[in-house]
Amino acid sequence: MVDRLAVLLERFSVHAQVFHTGALCGINAFDGKGDAGQLHLVRRGPIDVWHADGGAPLRIVVPSLLLYPRPTARRFVTDPERGADMVCANLRFEGGVQNPIGAALPAFLCLPLDSLQGASEVLALLFEEAFTQRCGRHALVNRLFEVVMIQILRQQMESGRVQGGMLAGLGHPRLRNALVAMHESPAKDWSLDELAAAAGMSRTVFATGFREVVGTTPGHYLQGWRVGLAQHALRKGRPLKVVAADVGYGSEAALSRAFKAYSGLSPREWRKAQVSSATDVQADT
Repeated sequence: MVDRLAVLLERFSVHAQVFHTGALCGINAFDGKGDAGQLHLVRRGPIDVWHADGGAPLRIVVPSLLLYPRPTARRFVTDPERGADMVCANLRFEGGVQNPIGAALPAFLCLPLDSLQGASEVLALLFEEAFTQRCGRHALVNRLFEVVMIQILRQQMESGRVQGGMLAGLGHPRLRNALVAMHESPAKDWSLDELAAAAGMSRTVFATGFREVVGTTPGHYLQGWRVGLAQHALRKGRPLKVVAADVGYGSEAALSRAFKAYSGLSPREWRKAQVSSATDVQADT
């Protein structure tokens, strides 16, 4: 079976940085600002989670994970004396909101830890390292958080509960082959017939199924993937002419047209906005 995550994680990595280990007591508020998501692992509760939508709190009573791929305002309420044992990390999806992994995940995900198949040993080691004072523990726990993120992505794809988007497509037994083909060879001039053949489906069934499951047409998805790769390369300072050839466009002009059609900005405007955004973040910190 093709590796559905390999190219995604190779080109759009996710990095974790631990910011809390131990008991979290009383009321703790997160303002939802900044550019990082967060992953919270609850070893012992209970904990009440309040979101800004004004709904009833979610009560966590079993060891669980709380994933926020994007900044989200919320409050955690625990016993003011005993608190809840938690390990928390910031998540930085390379490319920010343009990262296809972060964009494909739901805004909030809560899962019991025992629902992550094959993760028990990783979680046991993560908690052991987080709650002891050993040299190098933060570096090790950071890497273990990244392993947990991979297991979350696996679980989301294999559970079949993802409604629409890239992860739903990668979870489909046939469509995933076409998606991986586009991910691995973005510069290829893919026809609908070739993508349908990669999926082992007829042209009509493939086109209909792709739109129903992924939520867009194969052509629009491929354009978005190419533009995402171009943005990734531009952030690293690569020349637009080279980037255009790498992602399947015959000229800078062709890439610029596709880039603007998809993102609303030309590559030059987009790069300028990225520099301005990075300057603003540095000023805030």
